[in-house]
Amino acid sequence: MADTEDRIQDYISGQLVKNTPEESEAVQPFSKILVEDYGYPKSHVQTRPQWRVKVRPSDTKKEYPVDIAVFSGEQHNDESLYIVVECKKKNRKDGKTQLQDYMRLSKAALGVWFNGSEKMYLRKIEHDGKVEFEEIPNIPLYGERIEDLGKFRRKDLRTAENLKSTFRAIRNYLAANTVGITRDETFASQMINLIFCKIYDERFTKPDDIVSFRAGLDEKPEDIQKRILKLFAQVKKQYKDVIHEEDSLTIDAKSLRYIVGELQLYSLQESSRDAVGAAFEVFIGPSLKGGQGQFFTPRNVVEMVVNIVDPGPDDKILDPACGSGGFLVETLRYVWRKTEERGKELNWPYHEIEAEKQRVAIKNFFGIDKDSFLSKVAKAYLAILGDGRGGIHCENSLDAPADWSSETQNDIKIGTFDVVVTNPPFGKKLSIDSESILAKYDLGHRWTKDENDVYQKGKRYDKQPPQILFIERCLDLLKPGGKLGIVLLESVFGMPKYRYVVDYIRKRAKILAVVTLPEEVFQPETHAKCCVLVCEKFKNGVTLEEIGDYDIFMCQTKWCGHDSRGNKTAIYDANGKEMILDDIPLVAAQYNELMHGEN
Repeated sequence: MADTEDRIQDYISGQLVKNTPEESEAVQPFSKILVEDYGYPKSHVQTRPQWRVKVRPSDTKKEYPVDIAVFSGEQHNDESLYIVVECKKKNRKDGKTQLQDYMRLSKAALGVWFNGSEKMYLRKIEHDGKVEFEEIPNIPLYGERIEDLGKFRRKDLRTAENLKSTFRAIRNYLAANTVGITRDETFASQMINLIFCKIYDERFTKPDDIVSFRAGLDEKPEDIQKRILKLFAQVKKQYKDVIHEEDSLTIDAKSLRYIVGELQLYSLQESSRDAVGAAFEVFIGPSLKGGQGQFFTPRNVVEMVVNIVDPGPDDKILDPACGSGGFLVETLRYVWRKTEERGKELNWPYHEIEAEKQRVAIKNFFGIDKDSFLSKVAKAYLAILGDGRGGIHCENSLDAPADWSSETQNDIKIGTFDVVVTNPPFGKKLSIDSESILAKYDLGHRWTKDENDVYQKGKRYDKQPPQILFIERCLDLLKPGGKLGIVLLESVFGMPKYRYVVDYIRKRAKILAVVTLPEEVFQPETHAKCCVLVCEKFKNGVTLEEIGDYDIFMCQTKWCGHDSRGNKTAIYDANGKEMILDDIPLVAAQYNELMHGEN
């Protein structure tokens, strides 16, 4: 985080350094990756003062400053220099040349070039008085030999702290090097196939066995490609109702080696960010997702909503704008934890707990999205995690249910859900102008106050933001007493022209919580200011007048874990320990304490 307007705290040394794009987008993020993902102790890494290497053999001053120097031990000297990291904003060719210069006249065996959006790993080979360089898939973890690179056992995989950085590097590599693929949608499709290969491999590899999704140091790209294609064939066989027989991996062997090398040390299943969502944020450009309102909800927001709504194993759950499945995946994990707790209390054997988890996923989880690609991804993601894929349907949630397919109508009926959690599409230019759709919604009509200060329904609007119609559709889908957790534009509660919407909600549901989110939540993709509404649909026959006054939990969060550019916001204690500035994970506990007296 910026301590002053133009200074940031160096992750390794704790010193304040000038806040340049190179520092904030490359040096600091990769310093954290070295420590948090690769496991190198901070005592083995030097950023400030910068370590220097020779420009030429006769150079006695060592004029080249190294952005990040990694040593084999706590002693920092020429003999123990192990890895040099160059973070200048250069293109790949120039970056490689400069990195080779740094390595040629130093003892460093390995080098990394990372400019914030692209990565390259080099190994130095010296023989017969010559120095040569080869690109390698990655660098070793701390304590790992270079020869063991790519020989990961399932239990050795690490959680990833910054998947976006990794996916961004992959995206830029593919854009520059892959032949025959030029569209972001095609990149995304290929990456999603590979992500599910990775997650499948994690799920079906024993803890002590070496994973198949790997790229070894001296392996030929063609051999890696054969192994990944074999893995993909297993994925298609296991999930043939999700990934079709005609689906293929068309990425060339060299590019595939690069992708596998970037991802192989991580466990995507156990990482702190939704891997699929992070990939989409990189691989689907703003023009595509912005135009359709497809802004993917950060996991901390999703977790907050789910924790406040508090679904149980017997609840029937729906996301009518499910996108790639983020809300459903997190809700499934939440319900599974409750299922495990209940099973342990009743002394169920492990296999019975797992069978019950699968039953819950199949019976109770449902989603709709009008984008066929996203609904397919949601299906695949749920399938990889366990199950529930059969409940995902490709439809327009705002259409009349009678217009849905028979399969969707069998699964999703008005007034049958215990929980609805969603982030419906929004955008300045996004509106519903279909007369047939607008006519079916109360909120598709104008509402004005009469002489008694009561809202009366009037003529149909010519167009209406889909978010407004989704409020009504979500309440319709809930059974009496069901709970809704929905991300909405803050303007719904702040602008006078939407007062009729708030009045409509209050007459159909008890408002439990309104949480204002920081403007940075959806940045850098969009600057929309949003909030979260949680409410409980009135039971049959209950009216607002009968309930009378009641308490509403209202909260304004200041920090969301990242800034407007997507970089982590953090402060450091006296020991240099990083503390992420994020209020959102604290909200649910405050809600439960204030509203239910839970500590």
